[in-house]
Amino acid sequence: MAPSTFSGTTAMTPRLAELITAVGEAVRMERPPSETAQLVAERLRPFLLDPDLLPDEYRVGDPDHYLQHVLHAEEDGSFSVVALVWLPGQQTPIHDHVSWCVTGVHEGTELERRYDLRGAGETLHLVPVEDVVNARGTVCGFAPPGDIHLVRNDCDSMAISLHVYGADISRLGSSVRRQYTCPVMES
Repeated sequence: MAPSTFSGTTAMTPRLAELITAVGEAVRMERPPSETAQLVAERLRPFLLDPDLLPDEYRVGDPDHYLQHVLHAEEDGSFSVVALVWLPGQQTPIHDHVSWCVTGVHEGTELERRYDLRGAGETLHLVPVEDVVNARGTVCGFAPPGDIHLVRNDCDSMAISLHVYGADISRLGSSVRRQYTCPVMES
């Protein structure tokens, strides 16, 4: 299931503006994707625990599926900053991404289940390889390939995470490259 997307007025707190500037500085270093993800993760971490980071309009969820708020898309398309708002139990399909990605939990707890793709043709299947609990303040980053996962709100309250992608999400609509529907088998 794809997220609902909300791109209302571009409200900006001073801390959100600082975050976008810090991310831009890391991206302009023009490092390989996995290194860029790590540089961006280092810059995102100090902002996650700030209660004044997001304006109220970006803290709104949707009862049907998680809601994606595009906070910023760099004019040259080099990166986007998105807030995902998850109500209890909401999750993504199993998917991978079009670019490097950094995620930081601003509020609540998210569970990330990571997968390996194995086999070929009719024997193609996914194997869960790791469950990672990402609590408030946790940051993780990755770059394709090897970024197949599912993310879900793993708490009894709303969860909010900030995602920074090496692509223009305002233009693409989503960071998802592929959704995986092949069978999932335990290892």
